[in-house]
Amino acid sequence: MKNIIANPRAGLGQFDSMPVGIAVAKNVVPAIVSMLMVLVYNLADTFFIGLTGDDLLVASVSLAHHVYMLFLTFGTLFGIGGTSVISRAFGAGRNRYAKRVSSFCMWSSVAIGIIIPVLSHIFMDDLLTILGASADTWKPTKDYLSIILLGGPFLMMASCFSGILRSEGQATRAMMGMLLGNIVNVILDPILILWMGWGIKGAAIATVISNIAGAIYFLTYFLRVNSRLSINPRHYTIGKKVAISVFAIGIPSAIGPLFMSLSQITMNRLMAGIDDFAIAAAGVAARSIMIIFVVSIGFSQGIMPLLGYCVGAENWKRYKEILKFSIISSTAICTALTAVCYIANDQIIGIFLTEKISYEYGIRFAKIFLSTAFLSGAFFSLISAIQAIGDSIPALILNISRQGIIYIPILFTLHSLFGAYGLIWAQPVSDVLSLTLAISLHAHALQKLIKMKEKAFSNFG
Repeated sequence: MKNIIANPRAGLGQFDSMPVGIAVAKNVVPAIVSMLMVLVYNLADTFFIGLTGDDLLVASVSLAHHVYMLFLTFGTLFGIGGTSVISRAFGAGRNRYAKRVSSFCMWSSVAIGIIIPVLSHIFMDDLLTILGASADTWKPTKDYLSIILLGGPFLMMASCFSGILRSEGQATRAMMGMLLGNIVNVILDPILILWMGWGIKGAAIATVISNIAGAIYFLTYFLRVNSRLSINPRHYTIGKKVAISVFAIGIPSAIGPLFMSLSQITMNRLMAGIDDFAIAAAGVAARSIMIIFVVSIGFSQGIMPLLGYCVGAENWKRYKEILKFSIISSTAICTALTAVCYIANDQIIGIFLTEKISYEYGIRFAKIFLSTAFLSGAFFSLISAIQAIGDSIPALILNISRQGIIYIPILFTLHSLFGAYGLIWAQPVSDVLSLTLAISLHAHALQKLIKMKEKAFSNFG
């Protein structure tokens, strides 16, 4: 089948003639750096709050983190959904359609960023109950949430466009937006939390200011750069298959982080019946190995525009080369990071937890999480490949498997058998089963798409 690529030197087209390794690296490295900045962002509050010596405040930040993840869930909906649709549009030469998708993602994400804080403030007590806040963590969790909710629209904007810019081949600019926000957060945290003595409220204020800084960066980009994307309200539309195309991939993608938050809330509620210090330990253990997962997710986000462009241009050979290289490379990187995290496990946990019981829980929990962490590179690469294809059903199944339909039943089962440690072992079991499912679903989705394209081409001829 003949591959037709419109304006091949524009946007992602510039990567089409590069060796696979170089093309992947140019898109993946900035994406990984962006995700590492998200990791720093997540760890900064926990680290500086930990320096106060109050592990219950650490537990409160861990509980409130799930609301932050709710914002990222919707940011993922528009960011990943928009990236998939726009990269395929560029591959097919549909530039005006890409502008409509970009504007839709921008203004819809801002609207959601306003709605969530309003509803959260109205139903704050119910929200705290759902999160699993105890009598000891109720007030600090409420104080933290009441402030970070104010940055909702800015967080949504930054989260959305840190993804969408990659569809235009601007991975480095996307990285810089995330970097700016995180630098602001890391600078302000010690000043507001420790020097000013504002504690958990200071952490929340630093978060809001950093969100605003990131949003300003992306707005400035569109005002000063001649972009093929658009934030002009005149290009906004939910018709012409814009909304439905974004949601077809965005909703399955967003459900993954949503289920992650729901599953963690479920685990926290089950863990609360055991020990508040175990909640703090579980949160820190998950964060202590997060570098493996953020590298995996960054790698997958970096390759998705490249894969989507290949799908739009119907360049299946290039698609398979990129995916194979990505799976091998990301698995090798994740294996190395797993080894590093295992060796440095005691020291990492000790940075965040001071109470002996929390520290001991944290060390053991982290080692359990590490048993299958190296599989994440292949798993997230396969998810991105399915999202690039645009097949919504397999994407939905995969995104609700690892933290949802596979994980949650295992969570309850192992909790009933082994208590706190059963709750932690649920994740490694889910990781193995989810990767097996991902391999099968991707093979089926790719074969179905190629046959469909070949049939359409044959009918046209």
